[in-house]
Amino acid sequence: MLTLRKSADRGHADHGWLQSHHSFSFADYHDPAHMGWGNLRVINDDLIAPGGGFGMHGHRDMEIITYVTTGLLAHKDSMGNGTVIPPGDVQRMSAGSGVRHSEFNQAPDAPTHLLQIWIEPRETGIAPGYEQKTFAATEKRGRLRLIASPDGAGGSVTINADAALYAGLFTGGESATLPLDPARKAYVHLVRGSLAVNGHVLHAGDAGLLANEDRLVLGSGDNAEVLVFDLAP
Repeated sequence: MLTLRKSADRGHADHGWLQSHHSFSFADYHDPAHMGWGNLRVINDDLIAPGGGFGMHGHRDMEIITYVTTGLLAHKDSMGNGTVIPPGDVQRMSAGSGVRHSEFNQAPDAPTHLLQIWIEPRETGIAPGYEQKTFAATEKRGRLRLIASPDGAGGSVTINADAALYAGLFTGGESATLPLDPARKAYVHLVRGSLAVNGHVLHAGDAGLLANEDRLVLGSGDNAEVLVFDLAP
């Protein structure tokens, strides 16, 4: 079964310097029907204006993945990391027993677009951790590239969660099939473009929630960038 979640149905917050669309309940947006999917808790689709950003703030017991699509994101945290995240990089921060961090778009004239993803951890109270890796567009072209997994398989970032995250780029005749365990859940988020997902056409910001499915079939893309989650039920 695949359930479509249209982009326009998401929660929206306008903070001036930040335009944020919430796939699941977050902050002032509360929808009991969309509290998460499996152990996926948050997907915030954020557009940060030049000079804008999140000041130092804290997290606990959450696996946080940041995926930048355009612009640059400057990151600092209480673990001593100070980095810049460009498109193509994936940042993983395990909040564990507690971490503080800040995120800013330091560009004077260009916005930063990113997806911030929260996944519930397999263990709580672990030591905080940080990882950042680059995945070139060629690795994602016409296929699903594993970018986050519990064991760091294939050079993916390692997350303290029973989940795997794939990224892909599809256009024209490019296609991919991913076997699924029907006892688990899967989630497809279309970052940009359009893409057929198990016969349903998704457009930018749309999502597909899958349960009791044994495979995911992607194709007929038009400048599509997609994230696919394999999740604990």
